[in-house]
Amino acid sequence: MFIEPINQKESRGRVELKRFEQTLRQAMILPIVACLFLAAVLVWQIHGSNVTVDRVEQSDQRITLATLIEKLVIDEETGLRGYQVTSDPRFLAPYHYAEAPMQQAIARLQVIATPEQKDALAQFATEHQLWHQTFAESLIATIGAGGHADNDDVNLTGRAEMDQMRSLLNTIVSTSQQVRIDRADQWHRQTRQILAIFIVLALSVGIFISLFTRNRLEHISAAFQTALNLQRRRAEELFQSEQHLRTTLTSIGDGVISCHVDGRVELMNPIAQELTGWIESEARDRPLDEVFHIVNEATREPVENPVSKVQRLNRIVGIANHTVLIRKDGSEIAIDDSGSPIRNAAGELTGIVMVFRDVTMERRTRAALLANEKLAVAGRLAATIAHEIHNPLDSVANLLYLLQQDPTDEESKHYLEIAQTELTRVTHISRAMLSLYRESKAPVPVNLKDMLEDLLLLMEGRFNALGVQVSSDLPPGVIVEGFPAELRQVFTNIITNAAEAAGQDGAVTVRVIPQKAVVKPSGDNTQAGAVVEICDNGPGIAPEIRDRLFHPFFTTKGERGTGLGLWVSQGIIRKHAGSIQLDSRNEGPDRGTIASVFLASKPVIDLGGD
Repeated sequence: MFIEPINQKESRGRVELKRFEQTLRQAMILPIVACLFLAAVLVWQIHGSNVTVDRVEQSDQRITLATLIEKLVIDEETGLRGYQVTSDPRFLAPYHYAEAPMQQAIARLQVIATPEQKDALAQFATEHQLWHQTFAESLIATIGAGGHADNDDVNLTGRAEMDQMRSLLNTIVSTSQQVRIDRADQWHRQTRQILAIFIVLALSVGIFISLFTRNRLEHISAAFQTALNLQRRRAEELFQSEQHLRTTLTSIGDGVISCHVDGRVELMNPIAQELTGWIESEARDRPLDEVFHIVNEATREPVENPVSKVQRLNRIVGIANHTVLIRKDGSEIAIDDSGSPIRNAAGELTGIVMVFRDVTMERRTRAALLANEKLAVAGRLAATIAHEIHNPLDSVANLLYLLQQDPTDEESKHYLEIAQTELTRVTHISRAMLSLYRESKAPVPVNLKDMLEDLLLLMEGRFNALGVQVSSDLPPGVIVEGFPAELRQVFTNIITNAAEAAGQDGAVTVRVIPQKAVVKPSGDNTQAGAVVEICDNGPGIAPEIRDRLFHPFFTTKGERGTGLGLWVSQGIIRKHAGSIQLDSRNEGPDRGTIASVFLASKPVIDLGGD
């Protein structure tokens, strides 16, 4: 009856928490936004000021370049006048030197000049070229030829052109100086403007942040007070919630033990108390190993409890098969269990919960099913072997009858040879039958060629009765480790299924493909071992039933099948750390089924498996 109010208050608590967090975010974000706005305005103003400074610097560059050009022009004129007076070519050095720097300076000034200055600069270049061609070069040529260059008209013309060039350069300098003065004044105005804007914005933002922060703090205080009141009410309801949890645990059909992070028992539900024989009040705060004592059924060695595994691996874990729980009174039950970590909101391990159940009856049922399947296999093989032994024994009886009819010595010898061959065949079949059910207590080397040849010999009569042609490709020397009797049971099931699927005039192929250990580019390792393939050319397996083939009690043979063969075979192969796969096609010339069984040369045998 208290679940709904708690949910409502949980919702209210989340709402108040969201309001509290939202208010904190606002109190933090708004000053940042205001400062960013203030910074943006300042950056904008400073950018404008920097642009003005750049323009002032450009004016300085234009003045410098124009002055440099004027100096170079004077150097040209000075050098030319010295040569005119002395006729000494050494005086032309400044004249020739000034040419290249002047062209570079004109090119640089052309890039940064204003449109009006570009016009004046272009006119200067024209005048300078004209002065060179019509006056300077002509004067140098005349003097160089031994003539005189004292013609006043020519000199006045050259002077006029030089004055015109100086006038153009002075125009560029004067306009640049005026622009510089204007830009400098503008920069001073922008500086005063930035200072004024900064003061106004700083005061405005400070006042706004103060008022806003005060308002948000009032909201925070109100939200905090509401949260405190809600926590008080939730604390009062926590006890009721804990009692409800205990009721829920009591209703669970499996045993549940909750432990502290150090492995001490904290809580047990009634099923756990019944299975362990400990009552909760006695078990509380005891180490789990004392209350939940588990050992391996076969070796009687202690098994690591799930809580220790969780502490070591920090994840959900289970226990191995064939684990038994020794109860407080010393009796034993087979169990299956798992342990899970309990973490707080920060992801830290705060405890472990373990769930377990009694699987004694389940294991007995499974053992009965396995025994039933073994009996079914034994029955099928017994009928086959009886037929196989009956035929050679009939032949021997007929040969004995013929020997009683006084045959010739040559006929008697021939009859005895035939009888010996038939008795050898009977002996071979009986030995193969004995090896089929000779159980081993530990994994032993198994020669796949010898084992499969024995099976094919025992089943030869069955193949003949079904009208199936059997071929084999069994290379010698392929050895794997395992339990021979169990592997024979697997391949008997699969070969029998293949022969029955192939039917009259069908074909079955049994081959062994050795496999070497390979390291793949992905880093995964392929184990060394062998793949045993049993192929038939039957009608194949319908797609709708392929996923159910390895389910217990599923069969397509009707009353002739138990539905346990493939399920048991899969369990045996998994126990041998191998795999079994079926590939089937229903249409086309290559229809049929291929059963592939991989067995590792040195598998890690699951001795705990069934």
